[in-house]
Amino acid sequence: MKKSMPMAGVLLAMMVMPAQHSIAAEDDPVFEEIVVTAQRREQSIYEVPVAISAFTGEGMEAQGITNLVDIGKYVPNLNVTNFSAGQTSSANAFIRGIGLQDHLITTDPGVSVYVDGVYLGRQVGQNWSLSNIDRVEVLRGPQGTLYGRNSIGGAINIISRKPGEEDLSRISVKAGSRGRLDGQLYGNFKLSDTVAVSASGAFNRRNGLGDFNNVETNTEVGEMEDVSGRASLYWTPNEDFSVLITADGNKGNNGLNPYTTLIDELPNGAAAGAGLTNAQVGSRFDNNTGQADLVDTDNSSHGFSITVEYDMDDNLNTKFIASRRLSDYTAGLDDDSTATNFLAFGERGSADQTSFELQLNGTYENWDFVSGLYYFEEDGKNNQPNFTFNAGGGSELLRQSLKSKAIYANVGFAASEDLRIAAGLRYTKDEKDAFTDLIFSLIQSSASENFDEVSWDISATYQMNDNMSVYGTIASGYQSGQFNPRPFCLFGSLDFTQPGNVTAPNCFDQDLDNITAVNYEVGIKGELFGSLQMSIAAFYTTYKDLPYQVSTTAGAGFNTVNIIVDQDSSGIEWEGSWRITENFYLNTTLGYIDVDVDDPVAVAPLTPDLTFSISPVLTIPMESGGSVTVRADYSYRDDMFGEPSSDPGRITGIDSRDLINFDISYRSADESWLVGLYGHNITNERYEQARLNTGDYILVILANDASEFGVRFTKEF
Repeated sequence: MKKSMPMAGVLLAMMVMPAQHSIAAEDDPVFEEIVVTAQRREQSIYEVPVAISAFTGEGMEAQGITNLVDIGKYVPNLNVTNFSAGQTSSANAFIRGIGLQDHLITTDPGVSVYVDGVYLGRQVGQNWSLSNIDRVEVLRGPQGTLYGRNSIGGAINIISRKPGEEDLSRISVKAGSRGRLDGQLYGNFKLSDTVAVSASGAFNRRNGLGDFNNVETNTEVGEMEDVSGRASLYWTPNEDFSVLITADGNKGNNGLNPYTTLIDELPNGAAAGAGLTNAQVGSRFDNNTGQADLVDTDNSSHGFSITVEYDMDDNLNTKFIASRRLSDYTAGLDDDSTATNFLAFGERGSADQTSFELQLNGTYENWDFVSGLYYFEEDGKNNQPNFTFNAGGGSELLRQSLKSKAIYANVGFAASEDLRIAAGLRYTKDEKDAFTDLIFSLIQSSASENFDEVSWDISATYQMNDNMSVYGTIASGYQSGQFNPRPFCLFGSLDFTQPGNVTAPNCFDQDLDNITAVNYEVGIKGELFGSLQMSIAAFYTTYKDLPYQVSTTAGAGFNTVNIIVDQDSSGIEWEGSWRITENFYLNTTLGYIDVDVDDPVAVAPLTPDLTFSISPVLTIPMESGGSVTVRADYSYRDDMFGEPSSDPGRITGIDSRDLINFDISYRSADESWLVGLYGHNITNERYEQARLNTGDYILVILANDASEFGVRFTKEF
């Protein structure tokens, strides 16, 4: 595996951090204050005892960030892939060695994603368009008290613009190579003194990277087309009471994400008879399937939420958040990568999620607190209606229903003007019921488990001066145990005593333990010398009973099981923005992590030891009053393993990769319009995202991220 990042870049990263800012006049602050809601209340980013990266909407646009996969290129110790079931719409986040590259309903991600306080439970359809978003916050490390649900690795908060915060309309368009055509509309205005609305719509289109060689189709491998919209109504009848109602939806019609297959040998000596080899006709990004139903993928989701806030008095506030979300997709893989109908796995999936949260928050003299009750319910399924394995056929239905309840509180105490101490507790109870139906209902199996856990955290933040703080925190995290993602039962293990369909009670793992984490972290953040904004964190985290998903071809079926491991992770993270001159900033990130797994041949998947980025930004004032901004963004991710096994015989190593973007834009004197030239992945780096090994063949997951050049234009009214 290659090592392509120069060591000088690592040393430079130890000097400087990315932050979202605008160039300031001499009498103004050098850096704009960054306000976040990482602890469920508005705070300066310097006050939060958490390693956190924050991106503004304007900053993401200039940096070429359009979705969560792009966010993963510029945050230390974060890596995001998007392959689930060949779907271009998925987003699988790994923070500090914790994440999940699977997507089935019985699996839960280790990094939680929230949109305006509403938890999104499924990875497919989660690669949201980030147009017209106010900001994105990435919280690293377990967030078990305030967020709780599946946040043992961290949490990603997407925050939209609230109606009434601004009075404007905006149109944005982008056109470029690879058939890129994007368009966004956004409006935010007040209808009266008490009612405000906002609405946005987006269309995103991009061509693919390869051809389907053996199927008559107009679809390209990896092509993308997505339409999305969001509307919000904000009612404030008085200064103490408000209601926010939001509805959103998206629809994607895409080509199968690019991948290829390395075939060593197949079960029962079938490789020679089927004529399957490692060779592939044409480009790596071509696909040689003969199954027309696997060429196209689609996904859709829609949901609504209502948020009610009431200030009971100057010190006490209540908030109620209710949401409902439905999502579905079709996809699938032809693992043999040939026209032979041998290893084909079509797939459909859906999920129905409902959540309620009631908060009571307040401040009294030196005390502050955030508390709440939380309820989450999900019903979902995955169905492979006509899969082909070993020249046979079958079907598999996997269902799971989940009910999760929690109560939590976090209390802070200002011991002095400079020192704040906080502690939190959360009790969570999860109930899971799973069911599988195999081989056209010949085999059925079900399982039920209950889980509960108390998670906690304690922290201290000391304000060294107005712009500098140091913190220490110990935080635990919890995730309920997980059933097998793809349970396959052999006939020799079945119970034939039951009439009718054969019942197989041992298809699922029955001894499921809670997944727990404890994180020890210290950090310092703020502004040094008036010209350097920085944040540095050092951490050590222990994980107990962590499931790693490993797949095998078992007899005439495909089996994915959980290997349960303990894992220790330690590392350091740095972010910095150095104002070299009034108009020149140098932004960098650096993350290093060392992961120790108690299994002798297991490693943390999709976890590079070193992550690094550097972004110089130069603004040139023009005589017209406008300005030209020149920006470059370099992102590096180190070697890593594509799946949990480091066994050399499984060939799961992934090379390091470098990506370079640039953006040159002109902003008018009145700041009402902007036009720019951009380039993404300008060196056309063709890299792998993951490798999955069944023991008989290896799926090589390729990035849908070839070079792209174009123009962008934004106009505000």
